[in-house]
Amino acid sequence: MEFIDLKAISLLKVAEFGNFSKAARELCLSQPAISNHIKTLEDELGFKIFERTSAGIHPTKKGAIVINYLSQMNAIANNLKQAIASDKLSTTSLCVGITHTVESSMVVDAIAKYLNNSSPDVSIRIISGTSKSLYRLLKNKEVDFVIMEGIYDDPDIKTVMLGTDSLVLVTSPMNPLSARSTVTLDEMRAENLIMRLPDSNTMKTFTRALKERNCSLSDFNIILEIDNIATIKDLIRRNFGVSILAKSVCLDEVRKGKLAVLNIENVSMVREMNLVYPKDFEYPEAIEGIVRCYNEF
Repeated sequence: MEFIDLKAISLLKVAEFGNFSKAARELCLSQPAISNHIKTLEDELGFKIFERTSAGIHPTKKGAIVINYLSQMNAIANNLKQAIASDKLSTTSLCVGITHTVESSMVVDAIAKYLNNSSPDVSIRIISGTSKSLYRLLKNKEVDFVIMEGIYDDPDIKTVMLGTDSLVLVTSPMNPLSARSTVTLDEMRAENLIMRLPDSNTMKTFTRALKERNCSLSDFNIILEIDNIATIKDLIRRNFGVSILAKSVCLDEVRKGKLAVLNIENVSMVREMNLVYPKDFEYPEAIEGIVRCYNEF
């Protein structure tokens, strides 16, 4: 059973790929068929959905509105199909977005604990991404709630603070700095840094903190930029470099003596870890349960 017709699916695929041929291959259709679907929709709506420029195919202003609403409808339809296919209409199925930093913290453990001990009638699917991408999914109703650092000023969104976290310098126990409790920015300049990607909240927070101290990233020897936190921690453990990471993602390794964490002198990088969800979210008990389990760790 298809809840969204093929013309709408064709439109969403063209918007996703920015290319009629790629959309056709994805849907196992001919390019003329895809073009006909778009033309039919444009005739029905009475305006152009896409425009061609030298840079490729782009939605018109009205087309972008159509694509946004169809994306939300398609997400809802896919959730319904999954529920029917899994025979879980009596079970609450939730999709949760978490940032990469949160993914490496105790939050996932709290979700598992909630599901294991408190709620046999709830199932959760977790996806990860940046705060910006997950917020967009939340607004499109493609995820039910998001756990992330920071907050969005949005009247349609509610926020529950799970706790605070701080960014610290992370080193190998083999690094001479590991015997210290603090390090200066000048001392960090002599280290090889393995950092998160520039669009991560971690790097944005670090960059702002440096600016407050009249410093910039160019003052440091950044040898690698990696998105995956587990990979960064593994490289640090083997003493290939040091990094700026959230303290919460290193607690287990610190307890086992595999990593060391140091505060940076005169630099404060404390962040809130928040659970954000729409005002009309239908399962507040899930929010309460996850917060409760997180606070028990």
